[in-house]
Amino acid sequence: MSARSDYVPRRDAEFSNWFKNIVDYVAERTGDVINQVKWEYIPVSTVDELAAAYDDWIKHYEPTLTPHTPAITTEKNNARARSESVIRTFVQRFLHWPPVTDGDRVNMGIPNRDNIRTPHIEVTEIVEFELILRNIREVVVDFWVKGGTGKAKPARHDGAVIVWDVLDTPPERPESLNRHTMASRTPKSLLFDETERGKTVYIAAAWQNNRGNLGQFSEILSGIIP
Repeated sequence: MSARSDYVPRRDAEFSNWFKNIVDYVAERTGDVINQVKWEYIPVSTVDELAAAYDDWIKHYEPTLTPHTPAITTEKNNARARSESVIRTFVQRFLHWPPVTDGDRVNMGIPNRDNIRTPHIEVTEIVEFELILRNIREVVVDFWVKGGTGKAKPARHDGAVIVWDVLDTPPERPESLNRHTMASRTPKSLLFDETERGKTVYIAAAWQNNRGNLGQFSEILSGIIP
């Protein structure tokens, strides 16, 4: 399998079956596992988000299997775009790393790093950032390459993957933070609900290159949501 970013099946029918297989496989490995290594590092809320993305997809896909209007096709296409975004982020954050094995990835139909024929490119840069708290319900992440002289993203990089969560206690590691986004340029605004004002948000970030390889996460910073 090539390492192209569009490893997701193109045809809707194949995509639907492939997506369902990933959802079922992840649910099995994160549930009551028997004679298997449990993937305990994947937050339950993120597994639920993956399943919800599939439900959103299938709800809009099934009406296109019978005669339908162009508007229904548009809704299906939008649902697919939403679903692909969730899948790609989930794969990058959780399925490229142990204890997920090469065999697991083959079973789920996603690329193994060892199958990449072009030279492997490690991400050596680290994100450094500060939090700007000046607007109600908004936290601005101003980021740059640690040790760099400017704020441009590294060459041949998609940008910074920012992970965050609103928690009562500090997280042990960045992988415990359940919310995430890709920022192609700095600064990046994170918006919050009114009910989250006054609570503590914890944020970390890592560079991701255009091969989909993720670098080392930064230290975790925190701030009070204004």
